[in-house]
Amino acid sequence: MSPLFAFGPAMSPTTLIIVAAIAFLLFGNRLPSVMRSLGRSVTEFKKGVAGIEDDINEAVAKAEKSVDASDKHE
Repeated sequence: MSPLFAFGPAMSPTTLIIVAAIAFLLFGNRLPSVMRSLGRSVTEFKKGVAGIEDDINEAVAKAEKSVDASDKHE
């Protein structure tokens, strides 16, 4: 059994408690600031993904307009 098996799709409550206890021991007083930084990172990642999706949607809309315009001139 590989050591990464514990972090598979079915994490037991015991595993979660152990991971939380280790995180608390490692980070101690800094844990709130670490979690805050993690939350900001996730938010920035989501904004980046949304920006890429917006760019793709704009490109598709422009392509559809150019196709519609060329169909009208034929």
